[in-house]
Order: sequence, then structure tokens, then C-alpha cells
Amino acid sequence: MHELAIADAIVRIAERHAAGRRVAKVEVRVGRLRQVVPASLAFSFELLTAGTALDGAELAIEEVPAVGRCRACGARTTLQAFPLACGACGGFELDVLEGEELLVDALEIDDDVALTTIGGTVHGEH
Repeated sequence: MHELAIADAIVRIAERHAAGRRVAKVEVRVGRLRQVVPASLAFSFELLTAGTALDGAELAIEEVPAVGRCRACGARTTLQAFPLACGACGGFELDVLEGEELLVDALEIDDDVALTTIGGTVHGEH
């Protein structure tokens, strides 16, 4: 289940950029060609964020469709299934333009809550 490793990377990135502030929402863009199962990623994220500055944060996943340009006919097409083929001419010589993304796009920080760590547990203070 590579979603657990991806969720771990997302959590580390978000924690680093939050710099001790509570995170309310993490927005990620995941390309279709990454073959990530959104429900598995959300479950892994929830599992890894328990007791951290991201505990209770929403994980908003934007799925990016696979899009390619055919080298033979020049058509830009949404790539539906493997093997990837041009929707116009059926050719297999494609340049992938979108669909391989995997990035943390934005964080929503709750600035009203300062975090302190007591004995390894994160506590919010207003």
C-alpha cells in the first residue's frame, strides 16, 4: 500500500510548513497516472496525523486527469485507460502533459490555536 508512504510524506511536508501551528486543511493534487486510491490515502493520512498538529485536519484530494498530446496527429486528449492511446487516431506515441502530479498544493492554518508539546503530546491553547 504505497498510499501510507505518500501520506507520510504529505504529513512531513505539512508539519514543516505549519511550523508548530495547527493545520485545518491540506490540499493535494494527485495525477491519475499515480494510481493512488483516494480512500486509502485519506485513511493513511488520518492514521498518521493522530496526536499531531494535523490531528483532525481535512485532506482535500484533487484528482488530476491524465492528458497527453499525440506525436502522430498532434491531438490533445484525455487518456482514459492503459495502454494510453490517442483519442483521435488511436496512436500510442504520446507525450504526457498532465496526470503525473503528486504535490501538496496548499495548507489552511488555524492561526487562533497555538500548539505546545507536553510529554510528546500536542495540546492546543487559545
